[in-house]
Amino acid sequence: MLIGIISDTHDDTTAIRKAVDYFNAEKVSHVLHAGDITSPFTFEIFRDLKCRFTGIFGNNDGDKLLLTEKSGGNVHNQPHFITIGGKKIVLMHEPDLVNALSHSGHFNIVIYGHTHRPDIRNIKETLVINPGKAARLYRGGSTLAILNTAKMEASIVKI
Repeated sequence: MLIGIISDTHDDTTAIRKAVDYFNAEKVSHVLHAGDITSPFTFEIFRDLKCRFTGIFGNNDGDKLLLTEKSGGNVHNQPHFITIGGKKIVLMHEPDLVNALSHSGHFNIVIYGHTHRPDIRNIKETLVINPGKAARLYRGGSTLAILNTAKMEASIVKI
């Protein structure tokens, strides 16, 4: 199963459109957003996804009530625990608990955002993924990640 992972979209509608188009072309089964969606109007683009969407609130997400409404109830407080394709996943924004959760042995995958830097690594038996930032903020390019749950492999994609 392919899962699309995105974070820190920060209202960048151009980047969000590219990401949605990429995820649809790759036929991902689910998209996980690791926070900093920022504004509810971005769901005018995210609703074009041809798969499920699950996200969490980041530190820059303002109107949580409207974000929840526009997402159809699919944006949650962090950490958010979800099982997809038989894999136990924890989704969070800030990296503070990445090491502790990875070392706990309770999760197959730990996903986080916030740093704007892509990160794919293994801590013990846990795959850790930060897709980087989708928004074209500051320096560096826009990135997302693709996770193959069958192979337990992830890759960073520039958009």
